[in-house]
Amino acid sequence: MSESVTLPLHMRRDGFDPDPELAKLRDGEGVRRVHTPFGVDAWLVSRHADVREVLGDATRFSNAHTMRFQPVGRQYDEEELRRMRAGNLLAFDPPEHTRLRRILTPEFTMRRMRRLEPRIHEIVDAHLDAMEHAGAPADLVSAFALPIPSLVICELLGVPYGDRGEFQRRTGALLDISLPVEERQAASLEQRAYMAGLVARAQADPGEDMLGMLVREHGADLSADELVGIAGLLLLAGHETTSNMLGLGTLALLRHPDQLDLLRKEPERIGAAVEELLRWLSIVHSGTSKLTTTDVELSGVRIPAGELVMCALPAANRDPAFLADPDRLDITRGDLGHVAFGHGVHHCLGAPLARMEMRIAFPALFARFPGLRETGTAPRFRSFNVVYGLSAFEVAW
Repeated sequence: MSESVTLPLHMRRDGFDPDPELAKLRDGEGVRRVHTPFGVDAWLVSRHADVREVLGDATRFSNAHTMRFQPVGRQYDEEELRRMRAGNLLAFDPPEHTRLRRILTPEFTMRRMRRLEPRIHEIVDAHLDAMEHAGAPADLVSAFALPIPSLVICELLGVPYGDRGEFQRRTGALLDISLPVEERQAASLEQRAYMAGLVARAQADPGEDMLGMLVREHGADLSADELVGIAGLLLLAGHETTSNMLGLGTLALLRHPDQLDLLRKEPERIGAAVEELLRWLSIVHSGTSKLTTTDVELSGVRIPAGELVMCALPAANRDPAFLADPDRLDITRGDLGHVAFGHGVHHCLGAPLARMEMRIAFPALFARFPGLRETGTAPRFRSFNVVYGLSAFEVAW
């Protein structure tokens, strides 16, 4: 069976671009009922204005109530679901979400992130040194794009970097919809058990990392289950998203040499370039699904209460009603309000960290290897993954 038939519509891509069928949906009816990988139907929202409305209204579009939709496979009882939800910001609405977010937000302020900046430079330079020493060709994913965000988030959270192979294997399984649901559920339980061990060690002897800080400063406010959920979400989101942006973003710039040349001539454009790459690539296909708490209308389509709603972020970020010539990569645009990091109360908590890593890593890579190029071996796209990107990308210089 071909990918275009197997993959749900919101995950279909044509290289860097959303599938033409997604553009057709956005420019046509705007909202359509589709089948999801979870075994239930949902309403797929594709226009930029509608997506912002859904993401910006936690009252009519609830995150918390979606937990009642369990995929085929093992069914969890109420207590298991409660423990699995605990600490996961994406599984709550205000005010519960607000409480967790207020505890974590100070750790992701730009001021706090700037403290990490020298260490991120060191990590990037060390991996570039290793690439240069090993010589070309190199797999940019395994040598650069994946290890840098992994090491940063490990140091930030207090996760032993030596464990990265195992947690990357588990998160890879969690996000791969081509795997049997039972295998994905087993990986989820394994990951939870691993994080529970880290939390127990932090509670016994809190260090200077984020887990230690949470135990010291908020130990009375956060249960062990909440600490496990927080750490698990941050670990997964902290390395999967940024690593795929680094790999796919490098390929995008190499295939748009005019944009890469402009960035080299005017390095002060790196912030705007990162925003445009985030918009143009939109590596998170949909974010979390929502449940309507009342009847709603989007683009003239009535959606009853109690229905699942999903947002097609790549289609929204390429909406011609949002910006002109949306399919063109143009690093002079800057941030015009893309939804690559979401919108509203669930806007990505780690966005300042992700932006900083990209603003450091892209210029360093192209400065170290001015002749960076593809080798001719076709990059491998991660088509069946919840986070889009590359599984392999061979480069030379």
